[in-house]
Amino acid sequence: MAYGEHLRNLLRPLGIYDLAPGSLSGSELDALGCGLDSLSARMDYVERESALATAEGEGLRRRETLFARTPVHYSTDLRRQAISALLRIGGDCFTLSDINNTISGCGIKALALEKERFGYIRVIFPDVAGIPEGFEQIRGIILDIIPCHLDVEFYFRYLTWQECEAFQYTWAIIHERKYTWYGFELAV
Repeated sequence: MAYGEHLRNLLRPLGIYDLAPGSLSGSELDALGCGLDSLSARMDYVERESALATAEGEGLRRRETLFARTPVHYSTDLRRQAISALLRIGGDCFTLSDINNTISGCGIKALALEKERFGYIRVIFPDVAGIPEGFEQIRGIILDIIPCHLDVEFYFRYLTWQECEAFQYTWAIIHERKYTWYGFELAV
């Protein structure tokens, strides 16, 4: 219900005002209602953008300016997750679980895994085949998050011959689907 009509409903029981559209009182209520409708819409916008869980535009942009690097923008939900991860970074986030809680601040799901050799970490992108779009930006953010004394190796996922056998790919299927070699590598 528009605020103009709401104001009319509040005053109607008094019976002393001419609330018909076009009357002086009715026009005044319409003008006040229009202003309140506009204010209500603005308040809804501010409320939505002020909470990270519901922000869509300005609220995300303003939060991203707090960081030295901006997460890669794949989707609104991933932007929210990235900002949330970046906000969790603290001065003592040196354990592997702390690193994994914050590493998605790059803008996509990323995981850090310890390697057998001390001081080495492998970063994988489980939801992405091949090199993720915007990798240089992602790489910079991850290297800012991971403590500098650790050596970081980035690992990219491609289709393996073992997976080809498991999926029972044949050269006929590959030609039928018109894969390029690069496209076939990413068919995981």
